Amino acid sequence: MTAARLAATHEVFNQGTPWADVNLFTTNPPLQDALRLHAPGLPLAGLTALGAEMGSADMQSHARLANTHKPQLRTHDRYGHRTDVVEFHPSYHTLMGAALRHGLHATPWSRQDTGHAHIERAAGFMLFTEAEPSVLCPVSMSYAVTPALRGNAAVWADWGQGLAGTQYDPRMALFSQKSALTMGMGMTEKQGGSDVRANTTQAVPDGEDAWGARYRITGHKWFFSAPMCDAFLVLAQAPGGLTCFFLPRMLPDGGEGSVNALRIQRLKDKLGNQANASSEVEFIDALAWRVGEEGRGVAQILEMGTMTRLDCALGTSGLMRQALGIALHHARQRSAFGKKLIDQPLMRNVLADLALESEAATALSIRLASAFDHKDKSEHEAVMARLLTPVAKFWVCKRGSAFAQEAMECLGGNGYVEEGGEGTMARIYREMPLNSIWEGAGNIMALDLMRALRRADTAAALDAELAPARGAHPALDRLAGALPLRVDAMTTEAEARRLAQDVALAVQAALLLRSAPGAVFRAFCDSRLGGDWGYAFGTLGAGVNLDVVLARALPT
Repeated sequence: MTAARLAATHEVFNQGTPWADVNLFTTNPPLQDALRLHAPGLPLAGLTALGAEMGSADMQSHARLANTHKPQLRTHDRYGHRTDVVEFHPSYHTLMGAALRHGLHATPWSRQDTGHAHIERAAGFMLFTEAEPSVLCPVSMSYAVTPALRGNAAVWADWGQGLAGTQYDPRMALFSQKSALTMGMGMTEKQGGSDVRANTTQAVPDGEDAWGARYRITGHKWFFSAPMCDAFLVLAQAPGGLTCFFLPRMLPDGGEGSVNALRIQRLKDKLGNQANASSEVEFIDALAWRVGEEGRGVAQILEMGTMTRLDCALGTSGLMRQALGIALHHARQRSAFGKKLIDQPLMRNVLADLALESEAATALSIRLASAFDHKDKSEHEAVMARLLTPVAKFWVCKRGSAFAQEAMECLGGNGYVEEGGEGTMARIYREMPLNSIWEGAGNIMALDLMRALRRADTAAALDAELAPARGAHPALDRLAGALPLRVDAMTTEAEARRLAQDVALAVQAALLLRSAPGAVFRAFCDSRLGGDWGYAFGTLGAGVNLDVVLARALPT
């Protein structure tokens, strides 16, 4: 065989370029318009810079390496001394440094003067998720625990500034010696899971000191994410009942042997989320300080859960957006049967359908974040925060896995492999179930919705939220008109999932009316509310303006 003929068999053509070195923010009109609706006048320079950084090939490489070279647990040193250290690939630390530098952790609690601190952080969280979601677990937990930590004024005085620090410091060192601090949580146990009242970990009073009431903690945690954080909020049974405690890795005396008695038993071997170290741990007389009152642990974990559940919706929305971007970019380059994929009628329907789902998820998630900014000043926003948190967590996260599978199918076999830019799709697919399961799976969200409905003002608040869309589409009018009565009459847990779905769809439609082109709003209502839709993506009706939907999803 001649060299020329051999070379011809290896000519590579009809393969797309990677979806890389793009600005994830400036190429995302749905996110930009959601921010204009809820945070008019918000400076966008920071998000533009973050979008460029997280869309870069360099960050994609760090994400790949951080997941390929998974965290390693070192329980002992060479001499047999207990160390309980988790080692990470350098790319993990690069990613963590970027997340803190852009203020995606506890910084909103220190800069509320903007009026949009939570919504700006939410948009940044979504953009970061598009590149690499795994490292955001400790970032999200640091965000969530900050309000609860104020329940111990002395600890907050020492730790508050470090938790808002933006210069990531991976060292295991005394809190006062670090430029930035991160926090995790330890709530669930092997026998209880979401039923934290079944916890058996014991907290025995051990006097008082500068940080207040001190306890000795003995027990275990079945899911203990990010064990290399600087401190954790944990639940344990105190004499007065289930209580929240602050448990640092390093004891405040800072002397020799000042590592707290937290024993990492093993790291979880998870489906996805590979760069993040999730662990099982034991406490053996570990020192911890009470946060809040004894017996108030459940109430405090619900408050923290509200924050992390917001991040679950944001994270899934970001993953949807990245999967959509990869699929659209691929379809514009790849040819089949004499046309670009983007010009094939069936593929156009699939991509437009995915675009509608992605934009609706973005709209609902950003709306929820805006409620967090205003809930302390507006009763309506406080009600919407209570209502939309379980609704968005349930519906957006439930849609994620099906969305990722369909987006992967747009790439065919290229989407199923782990290498190259398209390998991101496989990582997205493995990651998608996490946000639906973590911090309360679907049934827990449905029960949370039931709790929110017990407030007398919920139906009226939902009616007011949907009022601006009245008369815009008959299918939306029918659904919105029935929802307040269903909210008031809901007493059966078995129907709560259906109600969560319908509230989510109605609010998404009402938001799209205000932030999206009319063709997008009508297509969403016709398909999701009006029944002109099948049981799989790519079944939009003939009346949908696919050109408008696709052009908006990813401008050329």
